[in-house]
Amino acid sequence: MADLSNHRLFRFPKPQWLNSANTRTAGVYFAGALFSIALFVLIDAATFSKSHLNGSDFHMNGVDWIPAIFSALGMLIINMIDKSRLSADSFSYSGDGVAWKARVVLFLGFAAMAGGLAGSVTVLVLKYVVQEAAWPALWFGVANVVANALVMLSSVVLWVSQNMEDDYTYNLAL
Repeated sequence: MADLSNHRLFRFPKPQWLNSANTRTAGVYFAGALFSIALFVLIDAATFSKSHLNGSDFHMNGVDWIPAIFSALGMLIINMIDKSRLSADSFSYSGDGVAWKARVVLFLGFAAMAGGLAGSVTVLVLKYVVQEAAWPALWFGVANVVANALVMLSSVVLWVSQNMEDDYTYNLAL
């Protein structure tokens, strides 16, 4: 039986290549690429909906942009929080209750992103599916859902990659 006395959560250790500075940098770049693809998909659908090639009565307007705004705000809120603030106890940060404040703000960020994704699905269903839009016009709602899902995935990748620990970071807590 393996020695599990070092209080690990899982039986198998984390691979060492996940703790490198190059992996962290690649994760940040990948998150940026996901966010830019999401923005491209949304802007592409919006410009196509206003062009003369769109032969339908369906167009993207402000209602279609509201879920993306909420998702982007949620991503901004989530990635502004330092992971070490979430596990702060009464000894660190002077016991001012930083941990529960950070958790509340993190919850609000996730709620904003989940609301953005749910809002985009709602817009897709109510504006395009119920009104029986044909495929080129249905893409406007699908693009909204895809863009919000990519923003959410980008936020997860950025959160994980920014909060990786490697051997070269210094822990100043004594």
